[in-house]
Amino acid sequence: MSLEAITVERRGAALWVHLNRPDALNSLTLEMARDLELAIETAEADPAVRAFVITGTGRAFCAGADLAALNAYGGSIMEPLEHFLAELGRVLRRIELSRLPVLAAVNGLALAGGLELVLCCDLVVSAEDARFGDAHANYGLLPGGGGSIRLPRKIGPARATYLMMTGEFVSAREMERAGLVSRVVPAEALVDSTQAVVEMLAAKSPLGLVHIKELAAIAGDCILEDGLRQELEIIGAYAASHDLREGLAAFAEKREPEFKGK
Repeated sequence: MSLEAITVERRGAALWVHLNRPDALNSLTLEMARDLELAIETAEADPAVRAFVITGTGRAFCAGADLAALNAYGGSIMEPLEHFLAELGRVLRRIELSRLPVLAAVNGLALAGGLELVLCCDLVVSAEDARFGDAHANYGLLPGGGGSIRLPRKIGPARATYLMMTGEFVSAREMERAGLVSRVVPAEALVDSTQAVVEMLAAKSPLGLVHIKELAAIAGDCILEDGLRQELEIIGAYAASHDLREGLAAFAEKREPEFKGK
């Protein structure tokens, strides 16, 4: 599948999406958002796909919303801006709630809406030379793709507020220390290193990973007692699955498990 704003390729157990507007630093448009939605739906419909990877073409992951397209409206941009942000927010939430593990393979710049896209991914593998920033304040803008909510939850309110207010760009290593980036690798190893993570995930129970995503989401948005109760409820439901029984049997028999995702 090849679309206008993205290209899609199957690589092992993953569906890789390449944001494909390199001359515009892969800035986000409505078309790109809708292409991303189609791609995640395509991935989820294929039982052989075990992960969804987003990366950028050229020297950027994604530099944010296409401000040139918004400026082209002239006059008041309130209506087109509200429409764009509503659609973008819906698609980002769709990606965040996917049953698949979603990985960002960050090359180059991940700014503003690009950072907001990264925030919706489960795992982030970054090239050493990548740069991250909220950047909205640099042009008198506000985060409108969920960044003001997700960034403090990912890296803490003090650091998030600093990045949102200053618009500063920071390194992959700094974002790794802050807790957003999972792994930092040499730029030339980004694809292979991300694919290695995919293959690790592909060896796990797909159903188990769905529940891990669910548990991680609960942990970020509940009081301790409620989270512990929900953890036990989810484990109780998972206990009836083939995959849990298969995992225990494989351990006892000293063999590799054969998970079915059910």
